[in-house]
Amino acid sequence: MDDLDRRILNVLQEDATLPVEKVAVMVNSSKSPVWARIRKLREAGIIDRQVAILDPAKVSRDEVFFVTIKTSSHSKDWLERFAAAIARMGEVQEAHRLAGEIDYLLKVRVRDTRAFDSFYKRLVAEVDLFSVTSMLSMETLKETTAIPLDEERGAAEG
Repeated sequence: MDDLDRRILNVLQEDATLPVEKVAVMVNSSKSPVWARIRKLREAGIIDRQVAILDPAKVSRDEVFFVTIKTSSHSKDWLERFAAAIARMGEVQEAHRLAGEIDYLLKVRVRDTRAFDSFYKRLVAEVDLFSVTSMLSMETLKETTAIPLDEERGAAEG
């Protein structure tokens, strides 16, 4: 991946609906090479997918809870059941297995605390958990889907 690829990807991470002509202008190139590079980036799996990012408040899903989980079981069977359970739960936007004292971290987006309570009850009914702690996000200070591709810029911003 060279500098032009990174510039193209940076533009597409901000707005993947832009026409190729506009992307070409923004990255100081011409349409044909930009189109070919975008195609190659898709074929290589670097561009994984393109999605619409919704405004959570406008679809009544503006409550975010972070859920930390400790488990007393680390078996393959338990992990498969846990992974299958959270995969079925649309409220879970992210799930991470962690190093350290906490085993898992979930980002859960719901309509309100009542909806979170319903989610919580379904979660604990599906898999045995040693400890669960839930934290309500009071305010989102930064949220992005963009992955910094310029090492220096990413470090300076981050």
